[in-house]
Amino acid sequence: MATARKSGRETALRPFVRPRLYEQLVERLLDHIQAEGLRVGDRLPPERELASQLAVSRASVSQALVALEVQGVIDVRHGDGAVILEIPPERQVLAALHARRNRVRDVIEAREALEVKLAGLAAVRRTAADLAAIDGALEEMARDVVQGGRGVVGDERFHAAVTAAAHSELLARLMTEIAELIKESRVESLSQPGRPKQSLDGHRVVAEAIRAGDAGRASTGMAEHIAAVSDVALLRED
Repeated sequence: MATARKSGRETALRPFVRPRLYEQLVERLLDHIQAEGLRVGDRLPPERELASQLAVSRASVSQALVALEVQGVIDVRHGDGAVILEIPPERQVLAALHARRNRVRDVIEAREALEVKLAGLAAVRRTAADLAAIDGALEEMARDVVQGGRGVVGDERFHAAVTAAAHSELLARLMTEIAELIKESRVESLSQPGRPKQSLDGHRVVAEAIRAGDAGRASTGMAEHIAAVSDVALLRED
């Protein structure tokens, strides 16, 4: 009985978890949308203006906007600001953010298990058409990054091309199963400062190894790439 009471006290006195700054900013932005009567299709103020009004850094505002983008609340368009796509209940958005933080690590582990193997197989099984698809994805991402974009579409095309080049129906099916979860983490990752260029460089290393038929180097390159792009603000301690 004493043990049960002790266990209950420990549960009641567990450490208080403070909301992260970006979560607080998400709440403020949702409050702003409601207070201003904004509707679907309207734009939020520019990052610089939001940072000034909220007395925080632009990096913090950017992280909050990415969190809203991943939840489908806004669409952040290069050179066009953040456009409102949906206005869900605040509680729903915050609950989704907490759930996403818990599953991001699982998604990273799944990618490490699947994509490292796929890269190795691609180096052995790739065809001329597969290499052309990989090159096309790299070119698209490079164009977008040079223009100041995040390269999200090119990034997605590259990983899809590597998966296709492995010619493994089962592994490709497994990748399809987690595609939407990877898309969430991709947007989060490519929104980090300097990350699009870093990701593109990682892609090129993997592509060169696949072209050379070097399975070991392709696998290692993919493992290093996933480790690098998996460093996202969502998993860091404030």
